[in-house]
Amino acid sequence: MGLTRLRGFQDLIGPDARAVSVVEDCARAIAERHAMHEIRIPLIERIELYQRSTGETSDVVEKQMYAFTDRDEAETVLALRPEGTPGVVRAYIEAGLDRSEPEQRFYYSGPMFRRERPQKGRFRQFHQFGVEIFGRSDAACDAELLIMIDEIRRELGLALEFQVNSLGDAQCRPAFRAALLEWGHANLDKLCEDCHQRIERNPLRILDCKIDVKVAESAPSSLDYLCEACRKHFAMVETLLTQAGVPYVVNPRMVRGLDYYTRTTFEVVSGAVGAQSAVVAGGRYDGLVEALGGAPVAGTGFAIGVERIALALEAAKYRVKAVPDAAIIAMGEAAVASAMEIAQRMRSANLRVEVLSPERGLKSLLRRADRIGAHYALIIGENELARGVVQLRDLRTSSQRELAQSEVTGAIVSEPAAATGG
Repeated sequence: MGLTRLRGFQDLIGPDARAVSVVEDCARAIAERHAMHEIRIPLIERIELYQRSTGETSDVVEKQMYAFTDRDEAETVLALRPEGTPGVVRAYIEAGLDRSEPEQRFYYSGPMFRRERPQKGRFRQFHQFGVEIFGRSDAACDAELLIMIDEIRRELGLALEFQVNSLGDAQCRPAFRAALLEWGHANLDKLCEDCHQRIERNPLRILDCKIDVKVAESAPSSLDYLCEACRKHFAMVETLLTQAGVPYVVNPRMVRGLDYYTRTTFEVVSGAVGAQSAVVAGGRYDGLVEALGGAPVAGTGFAIGVERIALALEAAKYRVKAVPDAAIIAMGEAAVASAMEIAQRMRSANLRVEVLSPERGLKSLLRRADRIGAHYALIIGENELARGVVQLRDLRTSSQRELAQSEVTGAIVSEPAAATGG
């Protein structure tokens, strides 16, 4: 049997890889405009990190993690990271920032791993771009995260729906949990087998079930159980979103699938990516740092499903193909040195350039230039080489003109379509 990729994994080639980069580059630029600092965390952590943070009753821990035993003396059980937040929190605590300088603003990106059932928008290796803010418990910080996501949405030209909710805090959440437990027992015969197990261990997880969506419509609303402080916090989030022009709807039964969320939670969904409609998700997790051994520091954040946003881009006909600005055709070995020198000058001006093989004929090379989508073909033969010029052919209009080699870069840079690359 030939070597093929594993089920649930994918190769990203050409435009597909470019689409992922477009999303990451856009998110990174906006995060840095919001004074975020990059953090890089390991792909592998001790399994306890996710059991203590993500929650032993979550689908991620119960069903989806890639875990294995190390060959060290302690036979440590390790896991490929299924999400970014626990690793960022662990790094934050380990660096002592929770006590020395608790207010921090981070962004991260990279692959995550979950052993899920593969389908459109859901892979076993996927990429996330995430933001985590520590040391801020105010509603303005929650609103800023959603404003950031809206900036990304607008920059990419996407139509997305923002759904927000509040789960309350340690003061008011127990009453909501008790009401949900009572409702669950009253509707036990309508719930799926998994929810029969969840109801005693973590009844909030019933609302995150993808099978019992219709049944859950009659479940208690978390908003009805908020204490005064949580009610004011959520009202301020709504006010700030409205003032910023961020479109949103309140979804009182949205709880998220991870155990550490408190107060503000949110999902951003797309109608263009199939069943896996959530493309961004996040919220507040004020008790997580302390639960993992740190100081009682507030936290909030979000993660973008990069491939899912890329699918939304594809559905929106966003042009993400990175096409060359020019293809250089050197006719014969003597012209190659000049072609390489011109290419270097053009690349220094942020132009995309491909130098084609000097071992093929002109017609074949022009077909190649057209096939890769180049805007221009620069042709250098013996005659052009002797006179220090090039033939500049516009492949969009089939027009051609002669330019001095020193004028080529400036001529292309001055064109409106130059240096865009899609």
